[in-house]
Amino acid sequence: MSPARSLVVGVLGGMGPDATVDFFAKLVAATHAERDQDHLRVLIDNDPTVPDRTAAIRGTGPSPAPRLAAMARGLIAQGAEVLVMPCNTAHAFADAIVAAAGDVPFLDLIETTVAATRTRLPDARAVGLLATDGTLDGRIYHDAYAAAGFEALAPAVDDQRRVMAAIYAVKRGHAGAEDAAALRDVAARLAAAGAEAVVAACTEVPLLLRDGDVVVAGRSVPVIASTDELVARTVVVATAGGRGG
Repeated sequence: MSPARSLVVGVLGGMGPDATVDFFAKLVAATHAERDQDHLRVLIDNDPTVPDRTAAIRGTGPSPAPRLAAMARGLIAQGAEVLVMPCNTAHAFADAIVAAAGDVPFLDLIETTVAATRTRLPDARAVGLLATDGTLDGRIYHDAYAAAGFEALAPAVDDQRRVMAAIYAVKRGHAGAEDAAALRDVAARLAAAGAEAVVAACTEVPLLLRDGDVVVAGRSVPVIASTDELVARTVVVATAGGRGG
């Protein structure tokens, strides 16, 4: 009996481009392969013109939902059999993608990250969030973590400005050591406030902050990267030929 054929992965990308590249590179690295043909077929719609998600959540800009739905339909028309979106804030509009996808599964980044946190830290009760203003305003992670028995801690106002500055430095292609240091500082303060792990709840954040980077009072504070968790789940679902999702 021949092994199950892997599913074709469709990526709603471009939010932002560097985060999409990071997701794809990690997906390739995480796939067990001995030759080209063992890798997943991946279709990427890298569309950086998707309307700003934070502005939409705050009511100061147009909704990205129609564009996201169109991206989903386009990827499916090209052969995608499972959809993913390596952008946390855009998950405020995930219902539009699910509706457009029909029977094609959409792997929810938020649900995946929360479930991975519970698996990795079964006794934890509080996590800190490094996310966009839109993700925090929309309570995308707050509500998901609360449902899983966690308290989600957000940075103080000044610290959140530093988080957003670092995120947009990545989007501009000019992120540097100062931006990485800012995220480490904010993460450390979240840990000092009671966070037992820090969640990279924006897919730009893992480009600057990695597990092992946050140390408070001699203790390494886990950094849970939403990108990495989506990669892991995508590999499982796609290589199982649909039986893992």
